[in-house]
Amino acid sequence: MNARDVAAVVIGGSAGALEALGEILPVLGDDFALPIAVVVHIPARRPSLLVEVLRAKCRLAVKEAEDKELFGPGTVYVAPPDYHLLIEKRGRCSLSVDELVHFSRPSIDVLFESAADAYGPRLIGVLLTGANEDGAAGLARIKQAGGTTAVQAPDSAAVATMPAAGLRLASPDHVLALPELGPLVARLGTPGHSSNMRRRS
Repeated sequence: MNARDVAAVVIGGSAGALEALGEILPVLGDDFALPIAVVVHIPARRPSLLVEVLRAKCRLAVKEAEDKELFGPGTVYVAPPDYHLLIEKRGRCSLSVDELVHFSRPSIDVLFESAADAYGPRLIGVLLTGANEDGAAGLARIKQAGGTTAVQAPDSAAVATMPAAGLRLASPDHVLALPELGPLVARLGTPGHSSNMRRRS
């Protein structure tokens, strides 16, 4: 394959994902130029502290996604409570109150599938620890679209259900312990990274 540039990163998780993101995102320097969309399952009727917690740990800008705003570079966009976060083909965030997916809104599948449609082979998808199977079908869609897929190794996850489902359904390119995921995203997000370096880790 020819070298290609990655355009965006999507990350999803549930139980234990906040701690996992606290290890992944700080690895990315303030010169990391890709937009990152994050879905973490959080209670719908409780104020979310995700933005504040992640902002304190990483060097990138972190904000709650707003409907129709530009999915811009060097920023982490967090899905707000009780809203699905989608990425539109014209490179904007979109919020939806459509039905729950795997009992969840926001849903990882919804984010991953919309981003796969928007970016195709220029997308990185990362599925983390969690207690249900949300995200596995979305990761498979990213893989089918030619994107790069990574799953937290189940034996390194706080709850193995979600990454194990990703392994079964998506045959991801990389299966890595948590400390290896941040460096992977940093490397794959480097302009000019060659897609022929992808491998099953």
